[in-house]
Amino acid sequence: MSERKTAPGGVTGPPAAAADRSMPEAKPGSAALPQPALEIAAGYAFGGPALDLGALLWDGVCLPDAQVRIPLPMLNRHGLVAGATGTGKTKTLQLIAEQLSAQGVPVFLADIKGDVSGISAPGVRNEKVQARAADVHQEWVATGFPAEFYALGGIGHGIPVRATVTSFGPVLLSKVLQLNQTQEQSLGLIFHYADQKGLELVDLKDLRAVVAFLTSEEGKAELRNIGGLSTATAGVILRSLTAFEAQGMADFFGEPEFDTGELLRTASDGRGLVSVLELAAVQDRPQLFSTFLMWLLADLFHDLPEVGDADKPKLVFFFDEAHLLFHDASKAFLDSLTQTVRLIRSKGVGVFFVTQTPKDVPADVLAQLGNRVQHALRAFTPEDQKALRATVKTFPDSAYDLEELLTGLGTGEAVVTVLSEKGAPTPVAATRLRAPESLMGPVEAGTLDAAVKASPLYGRYAQAVDRESAYEKLSARGAKGPDEMADEVKAPARKPKDDPSVVEQVVGSGVFKSLARSLGTQLGREITRSLFGTARRRR
Repeated sequence: MSERKTAPGGVTGPPAAAADRSMPEAKPGSAALPQPALEIAAGYAFGGPALDLGALLWDGVCLPDAQVRIPLPMLNRHGLVAGATGTGKTKTLQLIAEQLSAQGVPVFLADIKGDVSGISAPGVRNEKVQARAADVHQEWVATGFPAEFYALGGIGHGIPVRATVTSFGPVLLSKVLQLNQTQEQSLGLIFHYADQKGLELVDLKDLRAVVAFLTSEEGKAELRNIGGLSTATAGVILRSLTAFEAQGMADFFGEPEFDTGELLRTASDGRGLVSVLELAAVQDRPQLFSTFLMWLLADLFHDLPEVGDADKPKLVFFFDEAHLLFHDASKAFLDSLTQTVRLIRSKGVGVFFVTQTPKDVPADVLAQLGNRVQHALRAFTPEDQKALRATVKTFPDSAYDLEELLTGLGTGEAVVTVLSEKGAPTPVAATRLRAPESLMGPVEAGTLDAAVKASPLYGRYAQAVDRESAYEKLSARGAKGPDEMADEVKAPARKPKDDPSVVEQVVGSGVFKSLARSLGTQLGREITRSLFGTARRRR
């Protein structure tokens, strides 16, 4: 490799707003560019729609005539945004999200630190922004983008996002509960039993009630009938559930269940909606929020039709703090995740994992990520140096000395390689990124709350609904056997036809889809489950 390097320097890097204001393409024929830079620039001279990341850096000099871009149709080929803390990863997300929205593509952003909400408000022009825009020849215009704000279980500022226990499934729930492989398999048998007996698992108390029943005197016979589940293992699961619920986790499970189809919407002006899930209030529960993000992605995977290669993605999903998802994950979980990432591309969904180093992502998953934005890495310790060398090996051959370059990049600078319009990797390009046109920071809490309550989705999801499910059925019927309980549920004459507690809640509260799915499942017959054991639903 060459001894050439890129000097540090820069602020933070993000977007160009509307497609009609995109900067000129790289000019590979320009005599002003050095020959190696010309060769790199030629790899980014795309003819179709593309997102503008910034300008090429060569020998410490920014070359604005050589623009570094990502073809829009390649955004569903997945990607990785990596780099040490404070190097500008969040602003890179903001950059890409702005331009996707401008081109009519919905975006999902996980807001770990609580500072992505600013994408909904116009940015503020200052000296740093002006300097960055001048460096990369960006026509910077303060612009806000259409956004919806969500919060897990309503904890924080946002429309509550909940999932029913039955749709979440045993594999994802096992990761949240930190169960071992044997306990995970046993939990799968418990779900199988509940599915067969028509015991709807809506919230945690439903699942706890089913496990408690199976370990009680009345349920021991049932326990023997689903071989492979010991009383001791069921007791461990029950204790894990009780402890989990005691930590305040119950709010995340219940109804109305969030319809992930809401993430695919566009605004009235044709721009893609940016869905921001606030996670700052639950960042001390990393396994919960990382697994919940996987549920969102898995649910989309099951419900979306195949589209093959499209002109643009249906959705681009940014998975922040991705290392938390893979930490202590079972082989079954990793296999399912890898398969989901591999197959969801054909359904028009792009997934970007955001983490500190590529080694945080398993090799089988990393192999699926066609687009790379690598911010600076630190090499203060022998482990850091080892991680740096491993990162360099994941890039194509380059005209840069990447080990030296990656430790010298400034904030808002990155090493980029993406897939061209033909699906081939582009040359590695050191890039000074563009400045975001939206607010680089959070909007005020009052403004955020007002936006949440003004959303048409607020009335649909804000109020939790606790309908009759496994807990109520087991409590009401006491010692009656599950088969007897199922017979009672099957008999429509036992249920008042116009029970207002059902009709009014279903139609008025927005729980309709969750309820319809559960009631549409024939009791005594197992729910169809997917790669992650999540329950399939019909839109």
